[in-house]
This record gives sequence, C-alpha cells and structure tokens, in this order.
Amino acid sequence: MELSSENTPPISANEVERLKVLADFDPDYTDLQSNFENLTALAARISDSNISLVNLIDSFTQWSVSNYGLTIEQMPREESICQYTIAGDEYLEITDLSTDERSKDFFYVKSPLNLRHYFGVPLKTPGGYNIGALCVMDNTAKTLTKDKIDLLKLLAKEVVDKLINLKITQNLKNELDESKKNQRKAAHDIRGPLSGVTGIIEIIRKRDINNQIPDVLDYMKMIENSTKGVLALTEEILNQEKTLKSDDFNIIIFKDRLEKLYAPQAKAKNIFFKVIVGNANQNVNFSKYKLLTIAGNLISNAIKFSSDYGTVTVKLDLAVLDKEKTLKIDVSDNGNGLSQEAVDKILNGTLESSEGTSGERGYGLGLPMVTENVNSLNGKMEITSQEGWGTNFEITIPLS
Repeated sequence: MELSSENTPPISANEVERLKVLADFDPDYTDLQSNFENLTALAARISDSNISLVNLIDSFTQWSVSNYGLTIEQMPREESICQYTIAGDEYLEITDLSTDERSKDFFYVKSPLNLRHYFGVPLKTPGGYNIGALCVMDNTAKTLTKDKIDLLKLLAKEVVDKLINLKITQNLKNELDESKKNQRKAAHDIRGPLSGVTGIIEIIRKRDINNQIPDVLDYMKMIENSTKGVLALTEEILNQEKTLKSDDFNIIIFKDRLEKLYAPQAKAKNIFFKVIVGNANQNVNFSKYKLLTIAGNLISNAIKFSSDYGTVTVKLDLAVLDKEKTLKIDVSDNGNGLSQEAVDKILNGTLESSEGTSGERGYGLGLPMVTENVNSLNGKMEITSQEGWGTNFEITIPLS
C-alpha cells in the first residue's frame, strides 16, 4: 500500500468516535512501556528492522508508549507517518521515506537517523477504530515479505488485546474501589445510631441495676451484645480505609506525569510551562481515571494557542472534607484568548477547529472531549477569557 501524492494529512471519517474510543482506554502514556516491550522487540526481529514502536495517536500528538531501538516518547501528529496508517484499513508500507513527498522532510529521515523503510499496521479495536499503529522502521530501503507482514499483523492484534485487558483490569479495580467505598459509607451511616443505642442501654442499666429487674437486664444484655457485634463489623469495614488505596496516584504523581508528557511540546514552541500543586493533601491517593485525558487536552490546546515565549500554567489542588475529595485543575495561558461566543460554544460542545499560533492542525475535538469527560465525572468547567490576553479553564471534579 503506497501513499498517494496528495499532501493533505488525513482525517478519518469516524475521527470523533475514534478519539472517544481512545479516551475510554484512559491511557497513561508514561506508564505502558513494560506492557509492550517484548512485542516491540519481537516486531523488530521479525522485520529485521532497527526500530519498532507502539504508537497511540490523539488529536495533537503521537505517543510512543513502547519503543525499541529509538528512545522517543512523542511527536506532533502532523510529523508522523503513522497518522496515514490509521487512516487506512490494512497496513502501510513505504519502501524509501526519502523519496516520498510526505515524509522526505521529516527529521527522522534526515541525518543522523537517516531512516528509509517504514511499515505500519493499524491498532484496530473490535469496533473497527484505529487508535494507533505498530510500526517498524529501518535505515535500509526494502519491502517486507508476505510472511513477515502476516506476523506483524498478529503482533498488532496482540497489542490491542493487551490494551483491552489493561482496560478491563482497571475497570474491575475501579468497581472494587467503588464497592469498598460504598461499604465504608454504609458502615459509617449505621455506626452513629448504633453507638447511640449502646449509650442509652448503659444509662438504663445504671438506673435499673438497683431495682434488680432480671428480665429487663437480660433483654438489655441481649440487645447490647447484638449491637456490639454490628458495631465491631462496622469498625472492621471502616478500618480498611487506613490501608485501602483507590490508586497509586496522588497530586504529586499527577504533576510529574503532566510535566513529563507536555514539557516537550511546550519546549518545541518555546513556551514556559509549569505545574503548581497546592500544599495540602499532597500524599492523599485518588484514582487517575480520565484525569490525564482532561488535563492533557487542555494543556495541548493552551500550547497550541500560545505564541513563542508565552506561558502555560497548570494549578492542581486537592481538597478533603469529611473524607470527600475534590480536585481542582486550572489551566491558564497568555495566548490569543477567546470571545464569549467561543466560550459558549466550548461549553456546548460545538466549537470548530482553528489553527494554532504556529499553524498547528486541530480537529476541533479536544475541548468537546474535555467537556464530555468532565460531565461524565459529575464535574464542572468554568472558562474565563479575554481576547488577546489569554484564557483560564477551571475544572472541579468530585473524587469520592
């Protein structure tokens, strides 16, 4: 399958649905290497290639979640060959990248990498959505045999199966955490009234003990024993909270993830990027479910609409009141700013794409995805902006 001479980067007809499917996987792009490193190494060996990558592709970025032979974690989507692979149904092979109009000017085709051969297979979900690609690349121009192509297709299917299994495992963990949380809440709700009953019994005992009423004392003893048994059960459930972690994730880890993922994008545009965390509750654990997707889309969008030497600032704050957790994510920039009409369209999920300050392509899908994900978590989003002066997105999400 060869590329056509048309030089317009492809956008799939089902791009909106494709991005939603990718978001539902809730991938942590910084933490998947170990899950696929054997598959990427095997892909390189099968194809006799120097490099093998597992790439997931969102609105703005190609994330190399596993790599062999080339240490790379991300690149702009418009600079990737895999963006063409996911637009097809089967596979894409380019015999010589240096002679193809779409790839000849890419950095990895030039010195010092001098890559020539490319072969990529879409990572197709059971629903038919290409969320990324398994690709191999080499310094030598060549064409793979049918046997090697068939084996690489099988490896791509294995990658998708692993992603699905990781998603299932995380969903089960979230459900278990929710179940345990409901147990603790139920125990807490009945603990108070039961404690009150035992207190009343103790008062009656002290008042009636001198009256020597055996039947009353026997009944009170039975009630007391029964109540203490239920209280012991509630204490056991509530004490689980001391060791239970909803996830190995807290606000400090969240900060580190965002810096690792998006500092390279900011640096490429000479944007000053910083993440600030509140002083309180820094070590309190919470689930990262959809949080990286929400924050990531906002940060990528802020970078897109900031000029050279601009500033993008993220503020993370976790409040805990009566064991209820609330996360606040503020993303601000001093870029182009938005009109009130544009703000209203974002909140309604109807904003169309526009070019960034350096001509970056967009699909008009990042911010609607944020709105949808925030709503699914029962959160809220507020936007304040002034044209020519920048924009601030404030997200508030209940975590328990």
